[in-house]
Amino acid sequence: MARTQGNIANSSGNVLEQAVVSTFKTKGFEVVKYREWEKHPERYSNELLLENVPFETIYGHNGNTEFLLKSQEYDLEIRIECKWQQSAGSVDEKFPYLYLNCVHAMPEKDIIIIVEGGGYKEGALQWLKNAAEQGLYQESERKNIQVVSLVEFLTWVNKSF
Repeated sequence: MARTQGNIANSSGNVLEQAVVSTFKTKGFEVVKYREWEKHPERYSNELLLENVPFETIYGHNGNTEFLLKSQEYDLEIRIECKWQQSAGSVDEKFPYLYLNCVHAMPEKDIIIIVEGGGYKEGALQWLKNAAEQGLYQESERKNIQVVSLVEFLTWVNKSF
């Protein structure tokens, strides 16, 4: 069976997500589906990487983020988005939508967007980084939105934990 661009993108995105999961597992975090944790949070530790975390989008629809890092020990709650674009496609066209969801729809103050693959249009990643650094479209309470590569993310995790 021939692999389509969609199959390749999904597979590559899953590899990026698995890199995040395995990194936090090696740091002692418990990885749990958000909906399982939400039903019985007392069953789990206070050092968690929650998967498939819901939020209501700026369009009023149900959305999901790959991860929510919750750490009582480090006093952290960070939403983590993973975006992979290996070849020409539409992920970069979704950067403004992603950014506005981070600013206006995701409840966490700290958000990390991991972007990998190199297939986005010229200027798209820089736009996203500039928007995050400048706090574009943010109101009085500014969020801490970071746009990083996988290597930058892994470096942060190794330094932080």
